[in-house]
Amino acid sequence: MIDLYTWSTPNGYKAQIMLEETGLDYRLHPVNLQEGEQHEHEYLAVNPNAKIPAIIDSDGPGNEPISLFESGAILLYLAEKSGRFLPADPRGRWQAIEWLMFQMGGVGPMLGQAGYFRNRAPEAIPSVIERFTSEAGRLYGVVDRRLADCGFLAGEYSIADIACFPWLRVYERVGVEITDHPNVARWLETITARPAVQRGLE
Repeated sequence: MIDLYTWSTPNGYKAQIMLEETGLDYRLHPVNLQEGEQHEHEYLAVNPNAKIPAIIDSDGPGNEPISLFESGAILLYLAEKSGRFLPADPRGRWQAIEWLMFQMGGVGPMLGQAGYFRNRAPEAIPSVIERFTSEAGRLYGVVDRRLADCGFLAGEYSIADIACFPWLRVYERVGVEITDHPNVARWLETITARPAVQRGLE
């Protein structure tokens, strides 16, 4: 059994969608970020970085429990455990991993900043808003060009798509016109239609 500690954020949705897609048994433990529950001593024992998501798998490697934090690491672990959503051939595998890293190093941080400064910052700073909105648009452009040549980021549906999808679906919050990125729009629609994704977003 896998215990998932999460909240309704893009990073949290990644792990929940992956668990729904793989069909692995899991229990959901909400960690209310607004109430500061991520800073409680009990949760810090699971994730010392005080972020979500995190998992504890009671049936980890060697039949011993393992706890993991960082959403990208969780996706890789669940892909390996289930044997799904990470291509078996080396070329496809590395394509999936590179797009996963693209999400973790670019899409998540930049769209997170764009969303914060556009919607939640106590003071509107035009130059900062422009900086992160522009970078968000650039990243959507990168994905759109990739999806012009293939249905999914690594050719087949994989952890790369599961990682990027929860972030790229919030285009309105980050000031991106989705009509400027028709391949991303098609990809979002395709992934949204998956029953496991719908369950994960609930």
